[in-house]
Amino acid sequence: MIDSPRICIQVQSIYVESQSIPEENRYVFAYTVTLRNLGRFNVQLLGRYWLITNSNGRKTEVQGIGVIGEQPLLQPGSEFQYTSGTILETPLGTMEGHYEMVDHQSQSFRCAIPVFRLAIPTLIH
Repeated sequence: MIDSPRICIQVQSIYVESQSIPEENRYVFAYTVTLRNLGRFNVQLLGRYWLITNSNGRKTEVQGIGVIGEQPLLQPGSEFQYTSGTILETPLGTMEGHYEMVDHQSQSFRCAIPVFRLAIPTLIH
């Protein structure tokens, strides 16, 4: 029996007020992603896919190779953390997606990134 890859993904987002211009419908958000390899073998992140939705229902898809210019190799028990950002036209939105990954036997698999909220602090009650 082959041990399937077990990857834990956690995301935290913050509103970047200093780079935002609400009068121009520019809301900047940063998010920090932590990936942990809970499996018994190495896995490597090769690419990413994001679905970004603003509060008007406008959807934007983003995909590319790696994250922040890297294709990290995660050994068993290790983690990789990075921070990136996005700009919305509304003060509220969501992001979700998946990572394209490969296991130690060169088998590709997808790892889902759970939906998370992007919101200016005054909107959260």
